[in-house]
Amino acid sequence: MGVLMSRRQTVEKVQKVSLAVSAFKDGLREQPSTRRRAEAGGTRRGTLEQAVQEGEEEASAGPSQPEESSASKAAWERLRDGRGVEPEEFDRANRFTPPAFIRPKRELHDDEPPDISLEQREQVLNDEMCEICEVWTAESLFPCRVCSRVYHDGCLRRMGYLQNDSAVEVTETAHTETGWSCYYCDNLNLLLTEEEMYSLMETLQHCKIIPETCLTLDDFLHYKHLVHKQQFEQPMAEAQEEQAALQFSALDPDKKGHIEWHDFLSHESIQLLQKLRPQNALLRLLTAKERERARAAFLALDQDSDGFIGEGECRRARHTWFRKHQKETPSCNVSISHVGPMSESSPASSGSGKSQEKTPLAMEQEEARTVDWPSFLRENVTYILAARPNSAALHLQPPA
Repeated sequence: MGVLMSRRQTVEKVQKVSLAVSAFKDGLREQPSTRRRAEAGGTRRGTLEQAVQEGEEEASAGPSQPEESSASKAAWERLRDGRGVEPEEFDRANRFTPPAFIRPKRELHDDEPPDISLEQREQVLNDEMCEICEVWTAESLFPCRVCSRVYHDGCLRRMGYLQNDSAVEVTETAHTETGWSCYYCDNLNLLLTEEEMYSLMETLQHCKIIPETCLTLDDFLHYKHLVHKQQFEQPMAEAQEEQAALQFSALDPDKKGHIEWHDFLSHESIQLLQKLRPQNALLRLLTAKERERARAAFLALDQDSDGFIGEGECRRARHTWFRKHQKETPSCNVSISHVGPMSESSPASSGSGKSQEKTPLAMEQEEARTVDWPSFLRENVTYILAARPNSAALHLQPPA
């Protein structure tokens, strides 16, 4: 017991030092005072249309302008640093200080093809101690389904990452085949480097997207039109607009008429990764657990064990990565290795009849093409990464 108390005291001392350093950095940044932040009305909520009506002049000025509200500036800083809630917004008497997220850096060998063997299985082991308090208490630890970290539910509550509704979900799914993603893996935006993050922020600012707001279908399509015109210097085609509308539906599985900010940010983050990084670099982002699930999926599809599967089977596997929520369909609790045809009621199979129609020639060509293990990984890597968040939304809609 004495050892445990000593370790906890050490952790608390480190957290106090981290808090002091954070406060010192905040002072150097000359952030607005708490009083000005309160007068600005806190973080913005609601739809993008409402936010624009309330502060169109502030949004058009950009976050670097002196006259911008302190709340908007704080939201941009949280987006830049990958933070969800500021430390000063916590009740310090009952909460831990949130960790400082460090964005990854690209290495020189990232673009080289990684050695991921199909035959050589990897031993996947979870950490023995809680990531937050560094205490081992066996069965009360909740493992992440993506990485090796484990957590106490009490520590997650004190961090502010576990609210009443999500606590039930973590308890029910963390020890099942469905699994639960920790706050590191749940945030796809943390995969971006500082340079990639600044690129995304510039795009959002140019399109007048206000952080921490929900987006309606009109907002989403307007944003997609602006991004497409900025990138290709020509209007978006009708087929591309239809695809964007399908992506919106995938991000709004509950049909609320808008998509949440964190779902939109995850979608844009994975889109940017797909655009800027080669597939070899994306493959290096996969964890041992994700690589093992990919092996199990491929081996289940390779019935004759010749090292090849059909194109149709590979396409169906892209939908299977998103079968992680028990509340969606009865088949959601199956293993990732049980790859089969998608049900008509599945969110991943939703789409217009026009986009799902296939000519006999196209189907024949699809069945004729074979996919080996390296190709299977490259073609599925973005969908595996996009399936990390706990949200029911599909952050990257697979093609029909």
